[in-house]
Amino acid sequence: MKKQFIKVVLSCTVIAGGFTVTSCSKSTSSKNVSRATGWKINEKEGGFQYNTDFKEQETAPGLVFVEGGTFTKGKVQDDVMHDWNNTPTSQHVQSFYMDETEVTNVMYLEYLDYLKSVYPPENPKYANIYKGALPDTLVWRNRLGFNETMTNNYLRHPAYAEYPVVGVNWIQATQFAEWRTDRVNEAMLEREGYLAKDAKYQALNGEVAGTFSTEAYLNRPESVYNGQIDSLQGKMKKDSVSTFAKRSSGIIMPEYRLPTETEWEYAAQAQVGQREYNNYRGRKKYPWEGDYTRNGQRVGRGDQLANFKQGKGDYGGIAGWSDDGADITAEVMSYKPNDLGLYDMAGNVAEWVADVYRPIVDDEISDFNYYRGNIYMKTAIGEDGKVNILQDSIVFDTLPNGKVVAVNLPGEIKMVPVDEEETYLRTNFSSSDNRGYRDGDPGSSRFFDRFSDEEETDKQAMYNSPKHKVERDSSGNLVRQYDQSNNRTSLINDEVRVYKGGSWRDRAYWLDPAQRRYLPQYMATDYIGFRCAMSRVGSKSKTKNKTVRGKKAK
Repeated sequence: MKKQFIKVVLSCTVIAGGFTVTSCSKSTSSKNVSRATGWKINEKEGGFQYNTDFKEQETAPGLVFVEGGTFTKGKVQDDVMHDWNNTPTSQHVQSFYMDETEVTNVMYLEYLDYLKSVYPPENPKYANIYKGALPDTLVWRNRLGFNETMTNNYLRHPAYAEYPVVGVNWIQATQFAEWRTDRVNEAMLEREGYLAKDAKYQALNGEVAGTFSTEAYLNRPESVYNGQIDSLQGKMKKDSVSTFAKRSSGIIMPEYRLPTETEWEYAAQAQVGQREYNNYRGRKKYPWEGDYTRNGQRVGRGDQLANFKQGKGDYGGIAGWSDDGADITAEVMSYKPNDLGLYDMAGNVAEWVADVYRPIVDDEISDFNYYRGNIYMKTAIGEDGKVNILQDSIVFDTLPNGKVVAVNLPGEIKMVPVDEEETYLRTNFSSSDNRGYRDGDPGSSRFFDRFSDEEETDKQAMYNSPKHKVERDSSGNLVRQYDQSNNRTSLINDEVRVYKGGSWRDRAYWLDPAQRRYLPQYMATDYIGFRCAMSRVGSKSKTKNKTVRGKKAK
């Protein structure tokens, strides 16, 4: 027994400079050694590769970190409209990131410039890609108003560069977010050496066919840039073998997207400014502190804190004393940010959010990251057993107003709805499309007959909105068939989306973050814009000095 003890001590003892140093730390404590198997991670010879040096998610361009938490979603002010479509509920939101400002004209012009360069509209095959992304500048027209200056200049003139983009419908806003995701991740891969320097410009300038798609890169990287990615490999390429980043590499950003309604309302309230320990000191009527729209501080006293319509015929005060400094939209960052550092969460332009509109907020089913609009999809698998990439084909959709938009661009993954393989015997979801789940219509009732005649089902629908039909004849001309039924009872369907926040056209009542309105997703106006959000992966907080049970964490 004694002999065995001496053997252990000797194996842990090192003689250094005449001193005996004992170090018996376990090899499995190293972050590059698996605690599951004891095998080494990230060995040159092979085996499991993983980014063990990852610290936390990097803040992507244009975004501000919003730490999640619990809050009261819904209206607690007087409901003068008497619709009660956002009754107070207790909700919890995970941490996320949100654009510091609304998306501006110059940001959107960069998007248009990219599309025009990569998919030249003079090519008949691509014509509708660029055209479908163009904002509707005619939203500025008024039958009894002279607004042609904005119609002709607002989008492109440098004087309006940092003004929020308008005339963009919900579909265009989501497509901008998808494009932004790919461009940011393309730059990240170049920075980290997975792509050659300036690879993104080679694709932009037509030197390389095809473009970069984040999901295509993650699922089938050899297909990116129309199969020419090997020629664009960066310094990470070793011994002529291509090296591709994965989700486990930690450098691929989550997607830019529209914020959910709950996220937007939480960020606009910015209750963090009202926090005292683990409680909020009351409720805020506006994104700023106080019950009034005017500045009460010594500097700028009396000025409006947002850009909104102050009364009939009053969009900005009198000459020489402009209350809010604007009559239409205003340059972003013209007013103070809220306590989260977000600008124009009230006024300027209202903003699209991701949710499908329903008057019901069903907190009995979900009080965590509440969102109505889930359509679960999966990647399509080709006959070769690989992910199906749409290299040469473009999928277009004709909207009810006749506008043609590209649903899938070349190089993107083909997606299909989930089926029984994913839904069978699940308790958390049973279908691909969940937009109408428990929304109060007969389909939500236990008496609903799902096998009844489709025509009969349509008659008993609660959200009985008009159904317009747009199609093309044999000559390619649009044929618009308007729904002329006199029996329609609602404007609500699965294609109407929520928009939040007051605008330059709205009275102060709509500046309350809890207010919610809706509009068909294919429609655009001169007072609705948008901003992007991104999910946070990893820890809830960025705070380094956390406390655990009253003691400072080690």
